[in-house]
Amino acid sequence: MAVPRTRTSVSRRNNRRSHHAKKPKNVGKCSNCSGSCLPHKLCMHCGFYSGRLVIHEKKDAE
Repeated sequence: MAVPRTRTSVSRRNNRRSHHAKKPKNVGKCSNCSGSCLPHKLCMHCGFYSGRLVIHEKKDAE
């Protein structure tokens, strides 16, 4: 089994991991309600996608 000759220093280890940080998501605006939503996804506030209603709101039976 291969064993490293010397221990990897903290600096060298952290330099290798410098690209592992999470990147912020691109958030757009809904064309219907101007709420924030992810691109190519359904708006969770109003239920619109690509200019048309996809999810209808449930109405309470009185």
